Order: sequence, then structure tokens, then C-alpha cells
Amino acid sequence: MHKPAPLFTPVLIAGCAIILISFAIRGSFGVFQIPIATEFNWPRAEFSLAIAIQNLAWGFGQPFFGALAEKLGDRKAIVLGALSYAAGLVLSSFAVTPEAHQFYEILVGFGIAGTGFGVILAVVGRASTDENRSMSLAIATAAGSAGQVFGAPVAEYLLGMMTWQMVFLIFAAVILASLSALPLMRAPEPAGRAVLEDSMGTILRRAFRDPSYTLIFLGFFSCGYQLGFVTAHFPAFVTELCGPIAPGGALHSLGITTTSALGAVAISLIGLANIVGTLTAGWLGKRHSKKNLLAMIYLGRTLISAAFIMTPITPATVLLFSASMGALWLATVPLTSGLIAHIYGIRYMGTLYGIVFFSHQLGSFMGVWLGGKLYDLNGDYTMVWWIGVGIGLFSALLHLPVRERSLQAA
Repeated sequence: MHKPAPLFTPVLIAGCAIILISFAIRGSFGVFQIPIATEFNWPRAEFSLAIAIQNLAWGFGQPFFGALAEKLGDRKAIVLGALSYAAGLVLSSFAVTPEAHQFYEILVGFGIAGTGFGVILAVVGRASTDENRSMSLAIATAAGSAGQVFGAPVAEYLLGMMTWQMVFLIFAAVILASLSALPLMRAPEPAGRAVLEDSMGTILRRAFRDPSYTLIFLGFFSCGYQLGFVTAHFPAFVTELCGPIAPGGALHSLGITTTSALGAVAISLIGLANIVGTLTAGWLGKRHSKKNLLAMIYLGRTLISAAFIMTPITPATVLLFSASMGALWLATVPLTSGLIAHIYGIRYMGTLYGIVFFSHQLGSFMGVWLGGKLYDLNGDYTMVWWIGVGIGLFSALLHLPVRERSLQAA
């Protein structure tokens, strides 16, 4: 009788540890906005631009690190990513001009690319059996979500005891310490070096000629747009527009007495709901069409966003939106990466997913930047919300014609 392969392998556990630490640090950067702006008397926009540049560098770096992992080996790519991440943090701790911070965030962005989804998911995907791959990718993605939940509170706690410069140095040491998990990252090599060099171009040309790959690339843009906008601007949106928190109510009794506090809680609730949603998406991806699930997720986001902005903004609707949007937040990642692995094979999954992820990060940059730009022009976020609704519906429709069949033998 065939014994099922274990789901939790050393590769999965090590990958989860590295991605959790990487995303915990990445998710904490918003906490440093006020300390850095206050120390140097900078406008808030200066460090905000640094974070936006970090997102863009992450997107640019992802295909590069994916290809590097496939050419030189996964562990070398992860080491290079961790070194870049740590260097960016150390140099940022000594930076005293906005331009220096913005430049060093390029190194941090590359570091996230080398220690984040693109490289780690490719290793996890290659080390998993066909039956476990969808769930393994979901678990690794959920580890990133867990990092985002506790990264900011840890940074806030450390800032209560030391300067932001010291926190950056501690984070640099932690990201280097995560490399201790590397001995466990032993995924099977798909082919010899000569075969890799001969066939990477063939696989890339096949993907670029395939309309389905283009549809997946375009569809991931809206995911980045929605995530970037909500992460950067939702706390301010809630602070300004949400109705008051009733004295004596459930939120008030928990110590959430202001709309600004509610805005911070909303982001944490999104992260918590995201863990459940991502694992559910992985479980469903094993049993149902991934492209249809993606279309349903984008449609769900569209309906949730439209309903939210067409109703009065109250503490209850903020919490309901956060929980429902959070359940669909990164549920796209294991499905998109799994879809690419299914259609084009696992050999070049890192490179192919990295190129698609660049579209996601372009969307993220646009969501962050356009949110601030249109707010300055119009005095509110209404137009940005409706753009998000429109491109969410567009992405739902784009995934329907995707041909979900393997091209490995084509």
C-alpha cells in the first residue's frame, strides 16, 4: 500500500522560518516612519518614498534571484539575499539624509527578493510531492503572513527601549541568524547544469509565447495594487472617516478607544485572517481549478471593496471588511505560484514566478503612490477605491481564459 509522503518536511520547516523572519522585518517599516521623520525633521513623504522604492526593488530583484537560484543553487541565492538585506539595514542605521535612506532601501528590497516568496516557494515547491505541493506553498505563504502580524509590534516594543538605529542593527543580525536554517534547505536538483543552461531560454520563450502566462502576469497587478493601497493608507482612511467608537462597547472595553487605534488593529486583523485564508486556498487548490479559484478571489475582493465604500464607515464595517478582505489577502500567492508550477513545471518556477511577481510589485507601487497623489488632489480616497474595484474585476475576468494544462511535454 502506498504510504503518503509527509507534508511537513525539513525543507518546508526551514523555508517557513526564513520567510517568517524576512517578512516580520519587512512588515515593521511603517513603525519607523515617525521616529525617523521626528529625528531629522523630515516630511512624512520622504521615508514613505523609501518604502515604496523598497517595494519596487523587491519586484525588480525577484526574477533576478529566481534565475540566480536556478543557475547557482537555492542556498547561494538565499545567502546573497540575506547579506543584501543585512547590508541595507546596517547602512540605513547610519543614514542621515532622505536620499541615503531611499538608496539603501534598494538593498533591502533585493534582500526581501532573495529571502522571500520567489526563491523560498520555488524550493518548497520542488521539494514537495504533487499531492502536497499546493498545501506546502500555502503553509510557506502563511508563514510570511505570521511574520507580518508580529513584526510591527516587536519593532514597537524594541523602540521603547532603544533608538531606531539599534533596532535596525538587531534586525540585521536576526536576518543573518536565519541562515542557520539553510542546512535543511536541500531540495532535489531538477537537472544537471548543462541541461539547465540549455533549456532555461526554451522554457522562458515557451512561457512568453503562451497567452495564459500573459494573463497571469496582468492579473497579479491588481493583487499588488489592492494590497499596497490598503497597507499604506487604510489606517489613515479609518482614522479620518470611521464613525466614533461607542463608550462601553466591546472595542472600548478592549482598550481600542480611538479610530487611529482601530486603524492599526484593522491591519493586524487582516494579517490574522490572511493566515486562515491562505491555508484554505492551498487546501482548495489541491482539489479544484486554481485559475477558477483565483477568479473567485479577485471577484470576492471586488464585491467586498465595493460594498464597503458604498456603506457608512463604522467600527463594525471596518472590522468586517478587515476580516473578509484578510481572508482573501495572500490567498492568491500559493494559487498563482502553484498554477505556474503546474503549467510550466517546477524547474524554472522561481524565475517564472519572479517575473509575474514583478507585475504584483508594480501594482503595489501604484497603489501606494496613487493613494497619496489622489488624496492630495481630491481630499479623499474615493477614486483610489473605485480604481481598485475596477482592476479587481478586470483580474477576475482575465483568469477565466487561462489554459490550466501542463506544457512540460509540449
